[in-house]
Amino acid sequence: MHEQLQNFLNYLSVERGLAANTLESYGRDLRQYITFLREKKQIRVEEATQATVIGYLLHLQAKGRATATLSRSLAAIKSFYHFLAREQVIERDPTINLDAPKQEKRLPRVLSVEEVVKLLEQPDLKTPAGIRDRTMLEVLYATGLRVSELVSLKIKDVNIEEGYIRCFGKGSKERIIPLGSVATKYVTFYLDHARKFLASDPKEDTLFLNHHGKGLTRQGFWKIIKKYAEQLGIAHMITPHTLRHSVATHLLENGADLRSVQEILGHADISTTQIYTHLTRTKLKEVYEKTHPRA
Repeated sequence: MHEQLQNFLNYLSVERGLAANTLESYGRDLRQYITFLREKKQIRVEEATQATVIGYLLHLQAKGRATATLSRSLAAIKSFYHFLAREQVIERDPTINLDAPKQEKRLPRVLSVEEVVKLLEQPDLKTPAGIRDRTMLEVLYATGLRVSELVSLKIKDVNIEEGYIRCFGKGSKERIIPLGSVATKYVTFYLDHARKFLASDPKEDTLFLNHHGKGLTRQGFWKIIKKYAEQLGIAHMITPHTLRHSVATHLLENGADLRSVQEILGHADISTTQIYTHLTRTKLKEVYEKTHPRA
């Protein structure tokens, strides 16, 4: 079955073009499921029934896993069984009538414009690393990139003259995003005055480099942002998506239309973007209640 799992992951990569992070997540969830079947149920993947899959989800729930984790695991399992049925490895898909558990929609935490500005001002511009950090934060806030997209940027992906960047999001979908004058200024400053001190290999074309001269990882960047958040005393408010959420909310608050925000963030479904309208309505209600004489 491990061979079938690898075939499935190859299919997701080659035919469906899923990103490396998604493939890693699918592989991890499915290996945990296969281990559960082998060690807890003493059965093979091909022998599982609908009750078996439900039992696994209940097992995850009993271990305190969040609803989102259960939904993600079930999505991976369903996709895997669909693949096995298509390849005629199994006769019947045991997940065919299983629906993901309903998730409670929680509004994402966002920073105010003032908090974002203070965060952006934390790096020390007297050092190459500080210039890099300020530039990354400026680009992140200007574009709403996912962290994986930010650290994957190449020098050639930035068009300084026209003021935009090109990135490849989920499913390797390309999108062009305006960079804005401030972020463009910092990218130019970083390329002219800082990157050469971080680079050790002239062939390295990743835009943002660590102190080894290699491209920063997602984990490396979030250590950076956590450090600056701790300096401000707002570390509890920072998550890997906080600035991305903040960008979307600030755009909508200042009159951007939903479709444009969807394009900027690279959401495949506009319903994902619509959650930010709830945030702006919540803020509008708070302002109304504070300021209207008959509220």
